[in-house]
Amino acid sequence: MLNEDILDRHKLYLVAVSGGADSVALLLMMHYGGYRVEAVHCNFHLRGEEADRDEQFVVGLCSRLGVRLHRVHFDTREYASLHKQSIETAARNLRYAYFHNLRRDIGADAIVVAHHRDDNVETVLMNLVRGTGLNGMAGIRAVNGTVVRPLLGVSRQDIEDYLQSRGQDYVTDSTNLLTDATRNKFRLEVLPLLSTINPSVARSIDSTSHRLQEASDLVDWALGQLTEKVLAKNVGGVDIVDVPLLRQSPSPKYLLNHICSLYGFTPQQTDVVFQMMENGTKGKAIASPTHEIAAEKSRLLIAPSTAVPQPLRIPFDGNYVFGNSHIRVETVSTSSPGFSIEKSADVACLDASRVSFPLTVRPWQEGDRFTPFGMKGSKLVSDYLTDRKKNYFERRRQLVVEDAKGTIVWLVGERTSEKCRVSAETEKVVRVINSGFACL
Repeated sequence: MLNEDILDRHKLYLVAVSGGADSVALLLMMHYGGYRVEAVHCNFHLRGEEADRDEQFVVGLCSRLGVRLHRVHFDTREYASLHKQSIETAARNLRYAYFHNLRRDIGADAIVVAHHRDDNVETVLMNLVRGTGLNGMAGIRAVNGTVVRPLLGVSRQDIEDYLQSRGQDYVTDSTNLLTDATRNKFRLEVLPLLSTINPSVARSIDSTSHRLQEASDLVDWALGQLTEKVLAKNVGGVDIVDVPLLRQSPSPKYLLNHICSLYGFTPQQTDVVFQMMENGTKGKAIASPTHEIAAEKSRLLIAPSTAVPQPLRIPFDGNYVFGNSHIRVETVSTSSPGFSIEKSADVACLDASRVSFPLTVRPWQEGDRFTPFGMKGSKLVSDYLTDRKKNYFERRRQLVVEDAKGTIVWLVGERTSEKCRVSAETEKVVRVINSGFACL
């Protein structure tokens, strides 16, 4: 009954055992099948004495089989409340986090769980009712990273028949008999109703999910190929989606959704990004937990999210930290041995007589003006950055240094101000050195 194509008798497996029919059958099949196994049981403290009964049953079973057992207790309700999750989601997150940590600790090759064909059918139906894509309709996969499910090909009835043939008892979670949980409604009401239309409905849905898994694998491969074609990684610290190439794909929105998902964006956010792209919206960014995305001309720009630090006040010479930038300020005499005007973009040399302390380092703001070195009139910083073809994120992260009079003396990494240029009459120079990044 086990899908032995995904198992290896030379490997060590961590088997999740709740005490129910499915997991008990799984443990017995693997144990008597000659696989190296250790068991793990979670007590979520959700069903009072019944949960303790389940734990003691698993203890006795593993003792009789001579299988090493790992046990863990969770305060599931407290965790769910703290993280604002449903009890079901909290329990799943707790157990799988523990499973993965334990697997690494004991050196097991994989975690084995007892999902079977009926679980897969219920999952497909639940996903369909909630609204899903191809992956959701593909259902549960037999192998997902280090989690394997060798019973996906058998039904609940097959499992119960196996246990009866071995004379093996098991425990029943009383909540599985109630219809107040979504999955139980599908198990106890929806599937029996569908069976009146097609007695083989569970097998049909399961077969369909496997065909869709194959289709999903093909789509994932194609998405990978198309993504490489339209997405350029780390171009000056920004990932760039080529919009004209994206539009040439068979399904631009589907491909965009895939790309956005790689950066943590939801499908709903992708819809907004797609409209920004279609409408040519500029000057706006959408944020995921880790990244931001903005539309600009024929490109979509994606960059890691960064916190904008508060303006830094520099009252006198010294070393300072501003975000990712390390800034050193020093005043030197032009008559000092070896003195020269540095040409590096990361160094500003300013006539000290024309600069008033304290200096302030900050991101530029709309309306900021400065007089670029070599020019007579002032220019909006925004226009300067546009002329320099800076993209949305480069513009937004641009730093300026202004003096006590509010004069922008340096557009960091770009150009100093003509108002404080060093001349033949300059006696002292304020040197500002940005040894980190020109931008946030």
